[in-house]
Amino acid sequence: MLNNHVGRPFEINATKSFNTEKNIKIADFRGQVVVVYVFQMLCPGCVSHGLPLAKNLQQSFRSDDVQVIGLHSVFEHHEVMTPSALEAFIHEYRLTFPIAVDTPSQHSNVPETMKAYQFGGTPTLLVIDRQGRLRLNHFGSINELQLGAIIGSLLDEKSVQTQTEDADESSGRCDDEGCRI
Repeated sequence: MLNNHVGRPFEINATKSFNTEKNIKIADFRGQVVVVYVFQMLCPGCVSHGLPLAKNLQQSFRSDDVQVIGLHSVFEHHEVMTPSALEAFIHEYRLTFPIAVDTPSQHSNVPETMKAYQFGGTPTLLVIDRQGRLRLNHFGSINELQLGAIIGSLLDEKSVQTQTEDADESSGRCDDEGCRI
């Protein structure tokens, strides 16, 4: 796991989006755990491990709780991994979650979001908590059980937060048994 930018707000710098009517903004998913799979369509690890796991996550969690997003970050073979080729790839692999195209850099082969958050390459898995903070920046494959535990703990954070808020709301209130501090 790379610890670059963990705990800070995360946003995607994209030029185009697929499987959605509007530009993908992480802030639009506040209140959900967001899993972003950073991939390239010509990356063997992305095709064999990352994208099948992303599809499985999408099917395993309620969309109200977990949002899966793809981020196509091209840092090699730019001439063949175009948005048009990506559109065909999305159709052929039956990817239904929103997918953004990372903004190409004018000064290097590394696209803008990949550069800003110092991804190690593709596949990279990002997990963002319900408040929009980056909590995991992981390069390479990841064990499904580990990932499920990470997502589960982030989903549980809301339960703990809600319980604390409920307790805060009840403090200072009076009922038949007395008044709470």
